[in-house]
Amino acid sequence: MTTVVKVGGARAVDPEGALADVASLVEDGEDVVLTHGGSTAVDETLEELGQEPTYVETPGGVVGRFTDEDTMDVFKMVMPGKLNTDLVESLQNEGVNAVGLSGTDGKLLEGKRKSAVRVKEDGKKKIKRGDHSGKIESVNADLLETMLEGGYTPVVSVPMLGKEKSSGYTAVNADADRAAAAIAGALEADLVVLTDVSGIYEDPDDESTRIDSASTPEEFEAVEDAAEGFMTKKVMAATEALEGGASSVVVASANADAPITSALEGEGTTLEPGALADGEEVAQ
Repeated sequence: MTTVVKVGGARAVDPEGALADVASLVEDGEDVVLTHGGSTAVDETLEELGQEPTYVETPGGVVGRFTDEDTMDVFKMVMPGKLNTDLVESLQNEGVNAVGLSGTDGKLLEGKRKSAVRVKEDGKKKIKRGDHSGKIESVNADLLETMLEGGYTPVVSVPMLGKEKSSGYTAVNADADRAAAAIAGALEADLVVLTDVSGIYEDPDDESTRIDSASTPEEFEAVEDAAEGFMTKKVMAATEALEGGASSVVVASANADAPITSALEGEGTTLEPGALADGEEVAQ
């Protein structure tokens, strides 16, 4: 069984424990694909360059980054450049033969580019143009499986390859959680989403209210009701992963001891395919 791990990019997330855990799993013969975020590092770099990060709210109430051309240049520099290289370097020092990939390599992550997005500003719905983003529609699972079979550990970063309406491709931004979800679905893998909290809480301010698992539609409804802020996107990604064929999704703390292993053993919020079944089998 393959495990896809997503390490968040928040300041409070320390990847050191996750990288050591990847090394332990690989040494035991497990296949691991590591993916990562990096919004905080992108924002810090933008500010160092005198640019302000832009976030917008969709009519549905989801807040996300607006990626114009200048931001996209910084994004490409920071994500597959510095952050991905740093993780590969660290894994090599852990004895893992890691290979860094962006979603543009080998058409690893592909979908249509969105050059305009619907936003809500001052209570009004508007169209904001000039965006460099997209939704992943296909994953080159063969590329990842070939690397895993060869003894390599892929470390994957967005951007993705965005198809233009006219013709050709443009490297565009995509949500890192949803990228990990697409990969986990394509590989029919377990997905472990490591973040700065230990799971999904009924009360976002009270860790003792963590929801341990959801394996029925009723239990999953409670998870959706509990998700707020950044956790909303993680639950959205978990849904897409399970719909796409992932074996399970666990949202857990990156800062725990052996965070991946402990997450797979139930230390976090575990979401099972049956949570979406609604009386039917989830499409694999």
